[in-house]
Amino acid sequence: MWYALTVEQDKRARARELAQQYHDQGDSLGWFEALYREGLENPAVVPWAEQRPNRLMVEWAQREQLRGESNRALVVGCGLGDDAEYLAGAGFQVTAFDLAPTAVLQCRQRFPQSSVEYRAANLLDPPADWAGRFKFVLEVFTLQTLPPEVRAPALVNLAAFVAPGGTLLIICRAREPGDDPGSLPWPLTRHEMSRLEELGLLREGFEDLWDTEDPPVRRFRARYRRSV
Repeated sequence: MWYALTVEQDKRARARELAQQYHDQGDSLGWFEALYREGLENPAVVPWAEQRPNRLMVEWAQREQLRGESNRALVVGCGLGDDAEYLAGAGFQVTAFDLAPTAVLQCRQRFPQSSVEYRAANLLDPPADWAGRFKFVLEVFTLQTLPPEVRAPALVNLAAFVAPGGTLLIICRAREPGDDPGSLPWPLTRHEMSRLEELGLLREGFEDLWDTEDPPVRRFRARYRRSV
């Protein structure tokens, strides 16, 4: 079986069920749109859509005194748009994309006066003109929802988005190489993330931490930069 349900009442159970259905049909990504469509009637089925900026991202941004200064930023897998709106409030010109058109539609409905450019796009096949365009790229909890077989090309595209002198921030579930990879969402290892350095990015910070979920979840919060 592609994944195993660990707890019957797990709040991610519906996401895992849909992921399995689409994977069995030969479509490993179609479940995202299906989930967001269900979320129109029951928002609780989208487990990561908390309708607030990610806490670990905000904590980092405040610590680093992040300022956009009208530079371009890209939010990968934007969900319902809260992280994108936060970066716009920090002064960035933000483009935010999600694979699910329904998620993008909800972003536009939630923030009708927003300066953010919300787009439906695929991390595995992004627009060609995004290469090297963004001074700040944010990826929160997207890589960990991708099947292992597509994660490597996703990392290649993430690295390609970063402009000279730009920064990539990734926040994801974490594990050791020998740990059980578990079920969706799949934690990343340091080795997997080291691929970004092979792709020309410099690692400027790498935090291995536990968040405040119940029970706590181990996370990586990693910052990379492309040299000028």
